[in-house]
Amino acid sequence: MTRPPGPWWAELPPAAGSAVMATGIVSIGLHLVGHETFSRAALALAGAVWVVLAADFSVRFLRDRPRWHAEADTPPALTAVAATAVLGTRLSALGWQPAAAALLAMAAALWPGLLYSVVRHWKRRMPGGAFLVCVATQGLAVPAATLAAMGEGDWLARAALVVFCLGVLLYGEALVRFDFRQVWTGAGDQWIAGGALAISALAGSKLTASPLWTGDAHQVLRTATLVLLGLGLAWYAVLLTAEVVGPRPHYDVRRWATVFPLGMAAVAALSTAAATHVRGLHTLGVVLLWVAVAAWLLTLAGFLMTRVGGGAGRVPGNGASAPATEPAATPPR
Repeated sequence: MTRPPGPWWAELPPAAGSAVMATGIVSIGLHLVGHETFSRAALALAGAVWVVLAADFSVRFLRDRPRWHAEADTPPALTAVAATAVLGTRLSALGWQPAAAALLAMAAALWPGLLYSVVRHWKRRMPGGAFLVCVATQGLAVPAATLAAMGEGDWLARAALVVFCLGVLLYGEALVRFDFRQVWTGAGDQWIAGGALAISALAGSKLTASPLWTGDAHQVLRTATLVLLGLGLAWYAVLLTAEVVGPRPHYDVRRWATVFPLGMAAVAALSTAAATHVRGLHTLGVVLLWVAVAAWLLTLAGFLMTRVGGGAGRVPGNGASAPATEPAATPPR
């Protein structure tokens, strides 16, 4: 006998965490260009969704352990780490350092167990969610370096450097397992291939801006940041071309994993411009930010339409089925 269905948020897959990531990074971008009111509104929304998902995450762990373990083995589970880190970074910009440090500690506590569960289930020809191993890892480096810049301890900057290097290595591991056909057929999470490089560039820009490294060390970090940003923007161009050639207009929860890389590319460009003094990157970042805001609004509209229409919010684009690394539907309970 199956249990009656619970509230709609209890049926959301782990990939729903990318909605918090997307909204949080848009909030950071709006803050960087001076639109503080809209930035705080986006932050409030991201925080509210984070609370709902965190509560559901905890309930599943306590009451439905088999389902929790099954979902923890999939790359989208790492959105729990990345979303928490993004919120922590934004709170730090508000001057709420204790809250930001608490979220960083929470993300760091979740990271090793979830990363291990995901990596040991890695396969060949994986969707874009595979790159979340890099995103979650660099997600720790960004708030750590941000807190260090706020005077919370140089040890955080050194830890951020170690995590930054690990994140780059994990990107390479994910790249060799990525199914490149997803560029043309993916339902949204293929964009994480570029977003992972963008968040790596953001972490690099935070480290470059740190006074802890000077001389050759500073130059190496500066060069690495510019290279990572350039590669991320190249992915952006390829993925955008694929979207234009083969439109996938239907809403899918994985479309939030498109918005996050769009926003991350903008924030990475803005932060890199400040850290490396390459002026043109600031203008580029502003343009990319408004693209991300437009994509966020369209994705939100798609989500609301599935709610009004009674849909499940998991309509695969172009008729593709959900990837094997993420359950296509919630099992009966």
